[in-house]
This record gives sequence, C-alpha cells and structure tokens, in this order.
Amino acid sequence: MKPTELPLGPLMIDIAGLSLQEIDIERLSHPLVGGVILFSRNYRDPQQLRLLCDAIHALRHPSLPITIDHEGGRVQRCREGFTRLPAMSEFGRWWHKDPDAAINAAKAIGYLLAAELRNCGVDFSFTPVLDLDWGRSSVIGDRAFDSDPRIVTKLAGSLITGLMMAGMRCCGKHFPGHGWVEADSHVALPVDERRFAELANDMLPYRHLRLDAVMPAHVIYREVDSRPAGFSPVWLGILRKELGFDGVIFSDDLSMEGASVAGGILNRVETAWNAGCDVLLVCNSPDDVAKLLADWQPTFDPTKSARVERLRPDAPWIMNEALYAQGRAAIASMASH
Repeated sequence: MKPTELPLGPLMIDIAGLSLQEIDIERLSHPLVGGVILFSRNYRDPQQLRLLCDAIHALRHPSLPITIDHEGGRVQRCREGFTRLPAMSEFGRWWHKDPDAAINAAKAIGYLLAAELRNCGVDFSFTPVLDLDWGRSSVIGDRAFDSDPRIVTKLAGSLITGLMMAGMRCCGKHFPGHGWVEADSHVALPVDERRFAELANDMLPYRHLRLDAVMPAHVIYREVDSRPAGFSPVWLGILRKELGFDGVIFSDDLSMEGASVAGGILNRVETAWNAGCDVLLVCNSPDDVAKLLADWQPTFDPTKSARVERLRPDAPWIMNEALYAQGRAAIASMASH
C-alpha cells in the first residue's frame, strides 16, 4: 500500500497496544497528527517493536516520527531484550570520582541508548533531562545528572554526542527547570516562586548545549509569568529570542494535571500552540484525541511542520558493533564502581 502524502501535523498521540488497530490507522492518518509516542504497553520484545514501527512508518510520507521516553533508570519504557540503562544521577556520582571516565561513559551509553531504539525503528527519545537535582523534587530526583549546572551541561553534552553518533536527535527537558518544585506536574500544578535571576543556574544547560528539541515544564514561575512555561509566550519567547533556540518545542503531555490550568483539551492545545509550541503531546487520553481530531482547526504552519521533520534520522540505520560494545562496557564499569 502506497503511503499517504501528508505534511506532519501538530499533534503527537499514542496507541493502545502492541500492534496497529483500525482506529490507530485512522487516527495516525489524520492531517492533524505529526508523530507517535510509545509507552511500555506498546512493547513486548525487540521483534514486536520493529514490526510495530515498520507499520507506523509505512502509513505516511514523510513518515511519522516515532518517539519514546527512554532516559534510563526509572524511565525506560523498553526493558526485556534491551540493556538496562543507569539513572542519570549515576553519571554525576561517577563525575565526582573521575570526571573523564564519567564523560566517556555518558557518550558511550548515549550511543547504546540510541542504537537499541533505532535498531527497532524508534526515531527519537525524549532525553536528556537537564533539570538540576536541588534535592526537592521526587519526580525528577535521580533522573537529573547533578545539582551543578556545569556538570549537567558536560555530562548531557557527552550523552548527546553519543545519541548523534547513532543518528538520533535530542530533547532537553524540562525548560527552564523542574528540579526546584516539590509537586509532581503529572498530578498537580507546581509553582516555582523564584525570581528570573534565581533561575540562571537552571537555564545554563539550555544556553550552552546544542539541542534539537526542548520540552517546557508544566510549572508556573510566578515572578516571570502567571502561566506554566509550556503555555507561556513569555517563556517560549525567552527560549527563542534570548537563547536563540531554533529547534522543535514540544509541549509536555497536555493530559497531565499540570496542564489543567488552561481548561479543557481544546483550550490546552490552542493555548500551547499559540504560545509557540510546535508539537502538542496528548497521551493516555483517547477521548481527548478523538475530540481534537473532530473539532480542532488550527492554521497550518509550514515552519513548525518543517522543524518536526528534522527530528527524523537522516540516514538508514547501521549498527556500529564496536561503539555498541563500548556502551555495554561502560555500564559494566559503572556497576563495578
């Protein structure tokens, strides 16, 4: 079957199971959809994942980018048949013993992370986390590299280099920083009371790293704007103009409680879209997806669509066995330390 010729739309949605059903094909073929995010429920083993990704890629041209949250530690959607990746805090601990070894391990494991996903057809992982570990946020916690923004920048930069070596783009999250607030934006609306100048350390990685994509936090920084960062033209303007970022801006999941301040799902996507987000994530809420595909009528933006296309890998996948072995060796070395 010849793939449907469609530009990539602004919505990134999920699917229910291990293979595509008729409702999935119908929704993924809708002009408003521009990508797919996978979850643990969509994974059984590498062979099944490859078949699923092949089916998704065959639906449209350009093919829909397939994404996943695959950071390591607590947040690793594919487990059985994949290498268990360390939490990013392990790199920070190693840095304080041997900075050079930690940097080399981050690059090697970045390649391994991307290689195992690309080997199954997944295009993109929402990584790295750039939040600082202030010792306050349980939802971030060991997902952060360190509390020192210079160490975070060095380690994240090395991980990104590894991703790039496997042909995978990167996504820094959660701009301008989620590590200070205690509330979990999945179930609450966190508020960070610090002034803009006090956020300088949190923002430092975004100033110095070359990022393909950024995901703003569902956090209100009250001294800067009354809206969460992902709904805020103020914050997204700072990202675009002051930091000079020209990549993809993803909303965080608009089904999360932290997005409820914007109202119902139509208001949420419209507010995030108008604030400057390029891609709007709507996860684990099929009724919301149905409503958006039926009722939302945004003006097509070719600039945003072109940005999203840049997330897809440039070249066919070829595994470098030597680099992959270095990643496995780095994990073994970390475990022994």
